[in-house]
Parts: sequence; C-alpha cells; structure tokens
Amino acid sequence: MITPTDKSFSPVVQDKIDNLNKPKGSLGRLEILAVQIALIQHTLTPTLSHPCHLLFGADHGIEKEGVSASPREVTWQQFINYGNGGGGINMFCRQHGFDLRVIDTGVDFDFDLRKYPHIIDRKIRKGTNNFLYAPAMSAEEYRQALGIGAEQVLECKAKGCNVISIGEMGIANTSPSSVLMHLLLNIPLDQCVGAGSGLSNSGVRHKLDVLQAAVKRFQEQNSQPTTATIIFYFCGFEMVAAIGAMLKAAELGMIVMVDGFIMTACMLAASNIEPAVLDYAVFCHQGDEGGHKLMLEKMSVSPLLHLGLRLGEGTGAVCAYPLLQSAVNMINEMDNFKHANITKYF
Repeated sequence: MITPTDKSFSPVVQDKIDNLNKPKGSLGRLEILAVQIALIQHTLTPTLSHPCHLLFGADHGIEKEGVSASPREVTWQQFINYGNGGGGINMFCRQHGFDLRVIDTGVDFDFDLRKYPHIIDRKIRKGTNNFLYAPAMSAEEYRQALGIGAEQVLECKAKGCNVISIGEMGIANTSPSSVLMHLLLNIPLDQCVGAGSGLSNSGVRHKLDVLQAAVKRFQEQNSQPTTATIIFYFCGFEMVAAIGAMLKAAELGMIVMVDGFIMTACMLAASNIEPAVLDYAVFCHQGDEGGHKLMLEKMSVSPLLHLGLRLGEGTGAVCAYPLLQSAVNMINEMDNFKHANITKYF
C-alpha cells in the first residue's frame, strides 16, 4: 500500500522556498522539484543518499516478428558489456555516483556467473512468449517478476538508498510499451508506435501491423481486462520487474526517477495499479520515440530533460540526477531574506 504524500505540507515548503533570497519563482522547475522531494520525505531539509540504478534485462518473444532493428543477441551481449564498464549507463553511473545493479530476469542466454559476477541472476526463463499468439507470461510469472523488482529495491534501501532510478535492456520492448500506452490511455495505436532502435518507415508500418493483430486477438479473448492482465499478456519480465521496483520504492517513501519511453510506460502501468505511486515519480527525460511526448501529456507530467536520447538503460534518468541535487541544495543551502539582511521586495 502506497501512502500519498501529505499535500497539506506543501504551503509550508513553498513558504520556505519563497523566502529564500531570490525573486519569487525565479528558479523555476527546481522549485517545483524541491517541493516534490520535500513532500516525499516530509521535511524542510530533504537529502539524497546512496543513489542506486537498477538495470533489468530480458528478451521478448515478439522480437521474432521483426519489430526491432536490433537482433536478439544484443541483449546478452550488452549484459556482458556492462560488466566491462563499457555501456552508456556505466559511464553515467560513474559520473554521478550511482551504484549499478544489473539484473537478468529473462535474458535468452546462459551466463557463466563465475565469469560475469556483475550479473545478478533472477532469470525466470529465457524470454517471454510471442504475444502475437499467446500471453507473454503466466500470472504466476508476473507475480514473480514483480517480486524481483521489489527485492532489488529492498536491497538498495538496506544500503541507505533513498533515490532510485530504473532502466531496461530488452530488444523489442518498445512494442509492449506502445501497447500499454494504447490500452491504458485509449490512444490510437498508430500514435503510440515508433522506430524503436532504428526501424525504417516500412519497418514501423510492419511493427504497427503486428501490434494491431496482437491487440485484436487479446481483445477477442479479454472483453474486460484488468491492468494486471494487460501487463502480463504483453510485457517482458524486465518491464514487470521495473513496475514492481517502482511500487516498492514508492511504498518505502523513496524518490523514483523515471527514464524514457519504456520506463514511462511502466510507470503508467504502476499508476494504474497504485495511483499514489505518481507522487514519488520524477519524470526525467522525454525521448524521441513515437508517442512518448503524447504519453507524458496524457499522464499530465512534465520531464526535466529532452535530450533526444533513445539508448534506454535508464541513461536519461541518471543524467537528470544533478537537477535533483540542485533542487535539494537550493532548499537547504540558500540563505533567506531575513538572515541575509536583504530587503524582501515582493
């Protein structure tokens, strides 16, 4: 059960910010962000401690339908690369002081864990079913994946973490993300589907055709589907683990940093399960994938950055971390008008 943040505390936080020695509202989004973080922690002196990044990986059965420009083996190859420190997410985690946890929830490869000790083995099985023909996973596998995400958050929390970012690695996972957007927000599917890792225009049309056929079959079988049914019919194990992590982090009062298109779709799904999770979500980056901007607008949220990133892995979230730090530093370290002997002119 996620407790909504106490909105009655908001005027107290805003009063402190308004009395800092600056023109009212002059630090823009940093002020809004500072209020959110203060509400999450219910304090006028918020802190960020031991940031952790969870990178969940798994393969998708729908990849077999040619809906991605990248081949399936890239998932396991990148998982090995993370151990060598060569991924984009490795670089950003080093830069911003994040602990990086690389979790295999369903990669289609047998990792030698003695050779690759950086990989946390939570493999459910080697990829999901092809949801064009059958549910991606069973209800039991869905619950297992949620539990994996929650477990990883608890391990971070035990180390003193109060801010967590989440990323993914799974070839073809923009496909289930597009379907989540379509079914949970009632947006036409053609506005939800994009190029993913680099499909041509004809490739995008083929992807749309495949997803339309899959959704039609699903709706024929499920006249009044629940959110859980939608999730386990279409999503990958890494996406469900991310949803579980988001829900557990919010339950524990942690800040949840949301990356691009895929993680926004996961937060959308999480918010359909527990609406209060959005109180803890900081939307960090708007990518250029298909309908990401539209999805954010329909969710009535605004991202901190729009850098054109489409790597995934949670890179946009980690890149936004200095803005969270600036918001916290502002509310804690700026002097106020009275103490600084500056005339308050508004």
